[in-house]
Amino acid sequence: MTQQLPQSVLFCCDHNAVRSPMAEGLMKKFFGMDVYVQSVGVKNDLEINGFSIAVCQEVGVELSRHRSRSFDEMEDWGDDLSSFDLVIALSPASQRRALELTRYFHLDVEYWPVLDPTGLGEGREATLAQFRAARDQIVTRLRERFGPPTQSLA
Repeated sequence: MTQQLPQSVLFCCDHNAVRSPMAEGLMKKFFGMDVYVQSVGVKNDLEINGFSIAVCQEVGVELSRHRSRSFDEMEDWGDDLSSFDLVIALSPASQRRALELTRYFHLDVEYWPVLDPTGLGEGREATLAQFRAARDQIVTRLRERFGPPTQSLA
């Protein structure tokens, strides 16, 4: 069910190190400047995962400069939760936190259950396959929710 693009989207997951940065980067790649996109984690205790960087590079999405941040740090970075039209949670913990933080705002929170690929797969190739699966799940959800990309995926 394709819906109109929101003006701003916040993706969230547990650490802002794997799924939410991938979703942020892919959304920016698909829709460019049409949508303001950011991502956060419940905690910010991990740097961005190298496998996330690698599998996104395969589809032309640059994540190496991503800096992980938490919901709590978001305001320090100049973003207010109430300024987002849509919050998309990619993990149960981030969904709980987003619902807790948005109960005072009229804000839509959606839950997209995306596989957490960390710790799955023995060896580099198997691990990459798990991260590709998570990336591809996000791509599918983006297309289902927002329609075909408005930017070319060169």
